[in-house]
Amino acid sequence: MTAPPLVDIGINLAHDSFDSDRDQVLERARAVGLVHLVVTGSSPASSAAAAALAAQQPGFLSATAGVHPHHAPELTDAALEELRGLLARPGVRAVGECGLDYFRDFAPREAQRRAFERQLALAIETGKPLFLHQRDAHDDFVAILKAAGPALPRAVAHCFTGTRAEAEEYLALGLHLGITGWICDERRGAHLLEVVRHVPAGRLMLETDGPYLLPRTLRPRPASRRNEPAFLPEVCRVVAAARGESVEALARATSRTAAAFFGLSSLAGLAALAEAAA
Repeated sequence: MTAPPLVDIGINLAHDSFDSDRDQVLERARAVGLVHLVVTGSSPASSAAAAALAAQQPGFLSATAGVHPHHAPELTDAALEELRGLLARPGVRAVGECGLDYFRDFAPREAQRRAFERQLALAIETGKPLFLHQRDAHDDFVAILKAAGPALPRAVAHCFTGTRAEAEEYLALGLHLGITGWICDERRGAHLLEVVRHVPAGRLMLETDGPYLLPRTLRPRPASRRNEPAFLPEVCRVVAAARGESVEALARATSRTAAAFFGLSSLAGLAALAEAAA
């Protein structure tokens, strides 16, 4: 049986934990049915690295370019110009990872808010979608999105881990939701089994956020704690079960959504998905 087609919308493939076997990681991803990966940029340096990776395999890899709130002080005027240049490349498909993170507060909150606002403006300017991060900052996050107004392009709340009420507020704002292996964690992610039942099919996407968030439901358990795209089918299985859908149906629906969101429908491996949705 052919593996259902999957798109991983968030993989930190430029992370140094992949330096020794990146090609093998991609081979394993293909072997289990992944048809595209979006490589996350989270700082000026990692965004440049993500763009370079995407350029090497344009049919299989795309990238985002942005500054994570942990790196907010790095978003200088010069860095913003670098992001603008990266976003002009055909393989760089979204602005981000950007947003707010008050859980760790690795950067001053005012710097986080300023960096977030500047990247929202960049997304409006370029017309590129947004790849968003929010942790323990829901109210400020929503306020800043609302202040940006109706000109905001489409956006996804990456690695959504919040409550049903938060999900509903994001959906009301027009956001998509990205679900990771957090949903496979019985200690802190069990509430997501209920949340995902209420997300419209056209607003739901899947991601690993590797090398983080290894699904705890994987059997047999991997020897390493490093997460990778080859484990995305496990996230798909858990989400499909929660929604009462087949794995095949969920894989196709989320991949069609990702293809439309990131503008991937013309790429090899995704054209058939776009046709099926027509």
